[in-house]
Amino acid sequence: RSSWVLLAPLLTPTVPVITAPPCSLCPEGAHRFQWIRNLVPEFGISSSHVKVLSSPAEFYELLKVQIKTAKQRVVMASLYLGTGLLEQELVDCLEETLEKSLHGKGSSNLRVSILLDYTRGSRGRKNSRTMLLPLLQRFPEQVRVSLFHTPNLRGLLRLLIPERFNETIGLQHIKVYLFDDNVILSGANLSDLYFTNRQDRYVLLQDSPEIADFFTELVDAIGDVSLQLQRDDTVQMMEGMIHPYQGDKMAYCEIANRRVMEVINSARTRQELLHSKAFHSSQQGSSLLSQQGSPASGGLKPEPDTWIYPLIQMKPFGIQIDEMVTETLLTEAERDARIYLTTGYFNLTQAYMDLILGTRAEYRILLASPEVNGFFGAKGVAGAIPAAYVYIEHQFYSEVCYLHQQERVQLQEYSRAGWTFHAKGLWLYLAGSDLPCLTLIGSPNFGYRSVHRDLEAQIAIVTENKALQQQLHQEQEQLYLCSGVVSSSTFEQPNRYVKLWVKLVTPLIKNFF
Repeated sequence: RSSWVLLAPLLTPTVPVITAPPCSLCPEGAHRFQWIRNLVPEFGISSSHVKVLSSPAEFYELLKVQIKTAKQRVVMASLYLGTGLLEQELVDCLEETLEKSLHGKGSSNLRVSILLDYTRGSRGRKNSRTMLLPLLQRFPEQVRVSLFHTPNLRGLLRLLIPERFNETIGLQHIKVYLFDDNVILSGANLSDLYFTNRQDRYVLLQDSPEIADFFTELVDAIGDVSLQLQRDDTVQMMEGMIHPYQGDKMAYCEIANRRVMEVINSARTRQELLHSKAFHSSQQGSSLLSQQGSPASGGLKPEPDTWIYPLIQMKPFGIQIDEMVTETLLTEAERDARIYLTTGYFNLTQAYMDLILGTRAEYRILLASPEVNGFFGAKGVAGAIPAAYVYIEHQFYSEVCYLHQQERVQLQEYSRAGWTFHAKGLWLYLAGSDLPCLTLIGSPNFGYRSVHRDLEAQIAIVTENKALQQQLHQEQEQLYLCSGVVSSSTFEQPNRYVKLWVKLVTPLIKNFF
């Protein structure tokens, strides 16, 4: 433990100053967020293609159904795959679907691509790798397993930091699950807790080929700069690719940046061409037109009333799109707008905290109470992490009180017996509206790790459709119903006592959890 504490301040990089992109919000309406398309592709879809899920069990059942019915592609990006019975059932579903594809007419078209984190996926004797090896061994031409290794864990650092702790340096944290043209965005990992009693958020985008193509290409790009799992449980880089921790770090990061930005920019160009004569023609005074469908979809698609923007954050590669968009949303939220922001781990960056405390919108911030924190009851140093979060929360609450902002900025703690809490994202309600017109959903936690260390992806969903806005509103209400408002007395409870050593160590290590 002592060596870890000594290393922590040496590992903490300096925080660069981020400048938000120049943009101006359109004067009114939900589609005032069109400025985001200056950074990323904009996908116009019908709200009828969007389904918000509410429970881990619903998420798990949907994964199994989608795997079993996939014909062309299964692409799954997650932090890790667990090793329990429920996870084995998912692997069995994949095997069954691959087997079926082999016996179909003609050659098999089904391709399975799985992207996980190397350090988390290699933890212990039985791990994500050993779970997936049978698939690789049986279907070598159809299955690809990529294990991302952060370029920041290298040399002496890699030798000194033990298993589990090495995961704090940087991870593949994206959670995207797609099957043919259906895409699930979530913060949930492929583990039994996330299928049973760990509350997260999940959204299904149905029959959305352009979005599915984008995330397939994104996962492929990260996969190309990752270690490839072999049938004998060894790993190796693709031929001609720089190694993430043995090769030149700067050259590796430049290649990774180029691969990912190629995906973002080419998709952005495609979407601009696709939509230039469709709904953007409204800027010349004409009415919104239906988006021309792709040849595979046959005919016209419903008129888009919902727009999807993929937001990518990969600071190790110099990609900061999600950070810029999030900061701009917080900056531009006007007086009487309401922002509901939720995170499983309350450890906001200084920039996000400053914007929340210094802007005009109302904030309702939902976080985990100590008992539903994922680290509650953990062994060793990790067991003190919930107390560290309590300390960070108390400091922020004290700042809110010092600035007399208790009415405008409210903290709420999620509490549910037998459950843990992992939901993250935000809902934006414009001034005077009872329904949200924008939500962010995906993997980022709004903390230092999400911004600076890990690979993250989420989507901004902007919608003018009342039924979808109602779905998003109900999702927010259901989560916040299981919460209590934080007050000064909250921190006087016995379970909020924070030991002195935790208070002393937290500033040194809070950028690692």
